[in-house]
Amino acid sequence: MQTLSEENYLKVIYHLDKQGLKKITPTAIAEALNNNPASVVDMIKKLADKKLIQYEKTKGVKLTEKGRSIAVLIVRKHRLWEAFLLEKLGYGWDEVHEIAEQLEHVQHPELADRLDKFLGFPQYDPHGDPIPKANGETAITFKTLLAEIEDGKSCKVVAVKDTSPSFLQYLKKLDIGIGTKITLVEKIPFDQSIVIIIGKDVKTTVSRIFAENLVVHE
Repeated sequence: MQTLSEENYLKVIYHLDKQGLKKITPTAIAEALNNNPASVVDMIKKLADKKLIQYEKTKGVKLTEKGRSIAVLIVRKHRLWEAFLLEKLGYGWDEVHEIAEQLEHVQHPELADRLDKFLGFPQYDPHGDPIPKANGETAITFKTLLAEIEDGKSCKVVAVKDTSPSFLQYLKKLDIGIGTKITLVEKIPFDQSIVIIIGKDVKTTVSRIFAENLVVHE
């Protein structure tokens, strides 16, 4: 049985690997967890002793097969709980992450599968992240950002990179959610701001930072 802290480390290593980091260092883990580097080194040793990770200074940290299966289950439960909280309990998409952070650590062998079935086997969570299946497989992860779309092109919002409450609340204020159609009108060279049309006729200007945190599909 893993402690809550150990599970959080495994989850972070999983996410860093998914981001495509060629080498996951203790420093990268410390930054992701906003933790003391010395504490991270101690935890890496504990996880290595439990055969949940492998660590070499030249190659960085890698999840073992056992460690990866645990990390996938934590992520699976987290995203299923987010979907449950939004769809069944009426929480906003800016509220579900923090609650799911607590619920993901509930230990029961059938919990994730029962939750998945109850929700109708969703492929994505409320923020557009793919929900791992029991075998670890996931639906496609979209990576194109609004900032990469050409002028005059239309696209659909499929996910958000920034899941902070402030960004999600801003999106809600603009009436932007998963599935919203956006047309990129013009990129302004002076300050790199971007003029967009939300839906059919709501025209507004957003920052480049905004456009770099909205994942879309043409």
